Amino acid sequence: MPKITAIEAQKKNPNRVSIYLDDAYAFGLSRIVAAWLQVGQELSAEKIAQLQAGDSREVAMQKAMNFLSYRARSVQEVRQNLQKHEFSEDVIEDTIQKLERAGLLNDKEFARAWVENRNTFRPRSRRALGMELRRKGIVEEDYQPVLASDVDEEALALQAAQKYVRRLQGLDWQDFRNKLGGHLGRRGFSYDVIAPVVRQVWEQNKPSGSGQDIQSTINDEDML
Repeated sequence: MPKITAIEAQKKNPNRVSIYLDDAYAFGLSRIVAAWLQVGQELSAEKIAQLQAGDSREVAMQKAMNFLSYRARSVQEVRQNLQKHEFSEDVIEDTIQKLERAGLLNDKEFARAWVENRNTFRPRSRRALGMELRRKGIVEEDYQPVLASDVDEEALALQAAQKYVRRLQGLDWQDFRNKLGGHLGRRGFSYDVIAPVVRQVWEQNKPSGSGQDIQSTINDEDML
């Protein structure tokens, strides 16, 4: 059996070591995987395969943890990221299961965090949120309870309108209605939600001295 003749730290990555067998470079390993190896130790083909498999799992976990460090991720996002790095499906599934057991990967919690973030910074409708979460790989049973309990469409539409209205200063009613209605429509809100919000925000922000009577000029069929 080949014998370990050197274990050297890699210059470009101090968290990895190079393993030399019979004075020739054989493979690299994470320090944690190589922790029990020592010069002079003989390695069978089976042991080498075990070491390399363990290294692949360790590297996959490090990649996943780094990916999760920026923001919460869905299971699908983590899987796609690991696939991009060309890990085997067995390693990917093993990594995902470990993350789920550790509470670091949870699609229900991801859905809640996503909705909370959107409600705070980019308010949108239940329908739009549902579409976003489906694209993230979240199944309906995981996100629907969040949408039902955490999304007040009228309040969110008003919040979105109030953030946007500064761009509409000085417009007459018709242009104001079309632009704000279109903005809210692109956020996924329905006409029944949009119409009263647009009227309310117009009354709060219409040009000083405007005598326009929106009740006499509004045409419900062309709000959007």
